[in-house]
Amino acid sequence: MTMTEVLPSDPIGRRIICDGEYATVHYVGMVPPTPGIWLGVEWDNPSRGKHDGSHEGTRYFPCSHPTGGSFIRPKKANFGVNFLTAVKKRYGLSDDWNETLVIGKKTVELVGFESVQEEQSQLDMLFDISVRECTVSHAGQKGEIHSSCPNISTLNVSKNLLSSWDYVADIVSQLEKLKTLDLSENKISLPSNPSSLATSFEKLTVLSLNRTGVTWNEVLHCAVMWPALEELHLASNNITSLERPVNCLQSLTLLDIANNHIIDGNQLHAIADLPRLKQLILSCNRISILNFTVQHGGCTNSFASLNSLSVDGNNISQWSFINELNKLRNLQSFNCQNNPFMDSDKNPETIRQLIIAKIARLKVLNKTEILPQERKGAELDYRKMFGNEWLKSGGNQNADLNKPSLEFLLEHPRYSELIEKYGAPDDAEFRQQQPFALKNQLLTLTILCPNKPDQKPIKKKLPGQYKMCSLSLHTYYILIMSYYQRSSLSTASDLSPEKCFEKDGCMIMEVDCIWMHQCLYCIGPGAAVAVRSQFFLHTCKEHLSHQSFYYRY
Repeated sequence: MTMTEVLPSDPIGRRIICDGEYATVHYVGMVPPTPGIWLGVEWDNPSRGKHDGSHEGTRYFPCSHPTGGSFIRPKKANFGVNFLTAVKKRYGLSDDWNETLVIGKKTVELVGFESVQEEQSQLDMLFDISVRECTVSHAGQKGEIHSSCPNISTLNVSKNLLSSWDYVADIVSQLEKLKTLDLSENKISLPSNPSSLATSFEKLTVLSLNRTGVTWNEVLHCAVMWPALEELHLASNNITSLERPVNCLQSLTLLDIANNHIIDGNQLHAIADLPRLKQLILSCNRISILNFTVQHGGCTNSFASLNSLSVDGNNISQWSFINELNKLRNLQSFNCQNNPFMDSDKNPETIRQLIIAKIARLKVLNKTEILPQERKGAELDYRKMFGNEWLKSGGNQNADLNKPSLEFLLEHPRYSELIEKYGAPDDAEFRQQQPFALKNQLLTLTILCPNKPDQKPIKKKLPGQYKMCSLSLHTYYILIMSYYQRSSLSTASDLSPEKCFEKDGCMIMEVDCIWMHQCLYCIGPGAAVAVRSQFFLHTCKEHLSHQSFYYRY
């Protein structure tokens, strides 16, 4: 085998695979004192190498890692196969069928005649194909891809040996119906004149360049090649900063830059003016802060079309980050799992409620739909939870006196909006909340007997709501409560008392015990029930002792 049979005509910069390891060729030539031709390669896995491209004091090629380089013999390097060869191998198609045909006195060999027709028919039916890890390195004969499989619309050529955009363009230009292309895990060198390749990719709408080692500036350098691109996937690269796209990427609706090294969330301002961007995936970066400038109506002009944002696995620890998202006028879906603020001592459900209350237009949180009743509950709870802080900062139930501090409004920018929506919290909501425990949920009920001044009041600890049942009396009794507690006794039954009136500062209710057992009565803390009948008093004591009063949610 001659050297030209082993090496391609342009070996420098080409990708190879050797013993299952990927590398890039940087040198071809002699390495004295050993005879013969050597390939100087830099391995993708630096631990596979031995040096930095130097041998006995002479540097033969540059190497980005001190142990990433090696010299190997050309016969050990696999430079890959053409695209169509990989397709036929992956999909079980073969050219090795043949038969003979006798014409007159001559025998003619038909090499795969019918097989070629069948194969061509099968290739025509391929629309969505994958030749991942099939050592594809180039297009092959000009025009053979177009004539063999012209209907491909989705193509996965990830983790192959494609080393330049020119080789990629040679393949793509023959696939006129191609819309989706996955080039992930290929090390592709930058084109010297990307605009000259634009016609090859003019119909491409989805491109994946995950794990290619590309930087954002390199993406912008190439972006002129993709005039119709709508989705760009750049996960797991070396992206640390962002620059503003100029005259490129203006059609993007989805940008995935997950698992990169972006630290400052304000870097995102560089892409905030992409007019059609609807979905932004920032998961597994190191973002902790984000700030938007408000133009009008409490919203920002940044990310005008964005409706879905994912920041899972970042370093977000401050609620101010969540506050900023309420400035995005179209944000409806938000994912934020595995961030420090999610791991706080608050209950996960409470954290969910806080996020919902802080972002007004949110409809889906962490892939779970926010129903209208959940939003209302979250906003009411938020209004109550921070009510005391609002009061201390200058808030007031009287609208004319309501002047909360700037510090409070910055920390709770939606609080004033929630007051306008639901009204200011009432006095009961300002009471100091106690830890949830049965003893903290019990109310004290005092039963009095005005006709017996010497009768000691009866005090019972009961749940806040309970049903009075099992009473079989057939006479009327009058329940008297203090006027200021008039709202603390109410009936939830359709059979409301026929007589209910005020007298001497008291609310008087005549209750027929024939239907009393069907009524639900609610009392507030410190309520007192005045009973005119000694027998009824005795009955109440008995039933309370036997827990005939019970709470209901």
